[in-house]
Amino acid sequence: MAKKNKLLLNLFDMNCVGHNSHGLWKHPDNERRRYNDLGYWTDLAQLLEKGKFDALFLADVIGVYDVYKDTRDISVKNAVQVPANDPSLIVPVMAHATKHLGFAVTVSTSYEHPFALSRRMSTLDHLTKGRIAWNIVTSYLPNAARNFGLDEMIKHDDRYEIAEEFLEVCYKLWEGSWEEGAVVFDQLNDMYADPSKVHEIGHKGKHFQVAGPHLCEPSPQRTPVIYQAGSSVRGRTFAAKHAECVFVGGQTPEALRFYVEDIRSQAKAYGRNPENILMFKGFSAIVAETSAEARDKFHDYEQHRSSEAALAQYCGSSGYDLSKLDPDQIFEYMSTEGNQTRAAQYTQFTKKRTVREVKESIGKFGGGWMQVGTPIEIVDEIERWVEEAGIDGLNFAQVVTPGTVRDFIELVVPELQNRGLVKEEYEEGTYRQKLFGSDTSLIPNAHPAASYRQIAESAVRR
Repeated sequence: MAKKNKLLLNLFDMNCVGHNSHGLWKHPDNERRRYNDLGYWTDLAQLLEKGKFDALFLADVIGVYDVYKDTRDISVKNAVQVPANDPSLIVPVMAHATKHLGFAVTVSTSYEHPFALSRRMSTLDHLTKGRIAWNIVTSYLPNAARNFGLDEMIKHDDRYEIAEEFLEVCYKLWEGSWEEGAVVFDQLNDMYADPSKVHEIGHKGKHFQVAGPHLCEPSPQRTPVIYQAGSSVRGRTFAAKHAECVFVGGQTPEALRFYVEDIRSQAKAYGRNPENILMFKGFSAIVAETSAEARDKFHDYEQHRSSEAALAQYCGSSGYDLSKLDPDQIFEYMSTEGNQTRAAQYTQFTKKRTVREVKESIGKFGGGWMQVGTPIEIVDEIERWVEEAGIDGLNFAQVVTPGTVRDFIELVVPELQNRGLVKEEYEEGTYRQKLFGSDTSLIPNAHPAASYRQIAESAVRR
C-alpha cells in the first residue's frame, strides 16, 4: 500500500456551537447556531465535496471545561464546546448527501466499551459504503471522568494501556470474528450466513471481557481508517503502532518535523511502512483577493474573540489553571494528567515566557497556524510548511461557518490545484483506498489489526 503524494484536506469541525474560534459564534456571518439542523450538515458536506476535500474530521469531548478559575460558567456562557452533540449521529445523512467525502469520528477509549464501539463503527462503515474513520482519543477533561462515575481522571499512561486493549478487542471483532465468505445469502438452502465461519473471540483481559461474535457482518473496510490525535511520548508510540493518520501538534515546522520523524521512526520498529502513516496539521486561513481585504476580515473577526473562553479551553485541556499562577513567573512544564500536547505547547520548541505572556498568547486571535492574505500568499506558506515539516495533510479549521471554508474552496483550492498540490478529481473507492491508492479496502497486512484475521484457525487469541 503506497502513500498518495497529493496534499490531503480535512475540515476540522465539531457538532457544537463553538469549536475553537472562541467568541465567533456571535459574529453575524456565522451560521454555527444551526448545528442542530441536519440541513446545516448536509450543506456543509456538499460544499466540502465541491471543494474536493478528503474528509470531515469531527472532534468531540464528553465533559465541560471547568479547570480555569474552578468553574464551568465561563465555558457555558461562551459556548466553549458546550452544548455539544454526538458526532457519529450526523454522519449517515451527510454520507447520503455526498459520494466521496470521508468522515473521521472522534470516540474515546476511556469511557466507551469496545463491543459497542465496534458495532457502531461497522454500522457507519456500511452506511457510508466504506468512508468512515475513527479518531482515537483517551480523553483529558476531569469533568468527563466524573460524568462516568469516577472520582478523578484515569492516569495519562493508564489511559493508553486501556486503549491498547480496547483496540485489541475491536481488531478481533472486525478482522477475526467473521471470515471472508461467511455471508452466503443462500435462499435455496435457507442460510444467510454460514455459522462455521462466524467465530467468538473469547477475549479475557485486564480491562475487558468480550465473548463475541461481532454483531455486524464485515463492512467494506472492516477496520475503519485509524486516526490518532496526540503528540505526547506515549501518544506517539501508540500512533506508530496503530494509526494510519495522525493529527500532530507543533507551533513551528521544526517542532512538527520532530514529531513526524519520531512517529515514522518508531513505526519501523513495529514492522510497519512509515510512509503508510499520514501526518495532518491543524491550519486556518482568512483569505481575500487582496492582502488589505484579508486583514480587514481578520480585524473584524478579532473584535468578536473571547480571551476568557480561549483560556477556559486551554486550562481545561492542559490541566493547568493559569489563574492560580503568578503572572510574572516563567511558565514551566508541569506534570499533568491532561492533554500532554497542550500542556507542552508553550514549553517545548519555543522560547521561555512568563505566565502573563502565555495567557496573552492564548487569548490572542490568530494563534496557532493561521494565515491571512491572498491565495498566492497562503499557498506559498502551505508549501513551506509541507516541505519543512514533512506533513501530508491539513486539518482546516473555520473562523465563521461556512464562510471561512467557502472562501478557501473558492480562492485557495484553485491555486493549490494549479500548483499540482491537491487533486482535481476524486478517485473511486473507500476512504482507505482514496488515502493510499490501494486496490484493497482492508488494513495493510503489516498493521497489528491484520494479525487477527487468523482467528478462525487459532479459534481464540488471548
